[in-house]
Amino acid sequence: MGKKEYTLPDLPYGYADLEPYISEEQLKTHHDKHHSSYVKKANSIIETIENAIEEDKEYDVKNMSKALSFNLGGHVLHSYFWPTMGPENDVSKEPVGELAEQIKADFGSYERFKKDFSKAASTIEGSGWAVLTYCHVIEKLGIMQIEKHNDVVFPEYPILMPLDMWEHAFYIDYKNEKTRFIDAFWNIVNWDELDKRFKALK
Repeated sequence: MGKKEYTLPDLPYGYADLEPYISEEQLKTHHDKHHSSYVKKANSIIETIENAIEEDKEYDVKNMSKALSFNLGGHVLHSYFWPTMGPENDVSKEPVGELAEQIKADFGSYERFKKDFSKAASTIEGSGWAVLTYCHVIEKLGIMQIEKHNDVVFPEYPILMPLDMWEHAFYIDYKNEKTRFIDAFWNIVNWDELDKRFKALK
């Protein structure tokens, strides 16, 4: 059996399939360069640690651990992010199934949820993510902000819908107008996929 490594997942659609909301250039840059970089760096860090242990040498545990968390967090979040979206003509305009019922129960309406989630995304300080999560303890959906890629602080809140608010996710298309990117996102949310994800979590 060969050595196992993290791999860059294929997109579940073509590079141009999210246009006009996300351009082919933007998506290629985001997936092929940024996400790919997190995967390569995570694998490199793990190899460095393994070699140090095998050779019984010291390594910078603090910085290596921090860098591994950062790059693996980026890989995990992006891996959730890509299937969260789909071509406009292939996705529902609003939530469906059990997720739609839960959103209505927890937020009153889809419009209120959409407003609150958009606010969370637009007010992130620096680089980060807005995510819809579900807590099994209180059986409720929640909206959270993730600083950088630090999704590991939410082990009890599995990710349902992430929105990448790093500038690399939208700058080619929208420059510094991130609210336009957020508005565009709602047109390509794959609610069927998210409902399947929600059912699996429950």
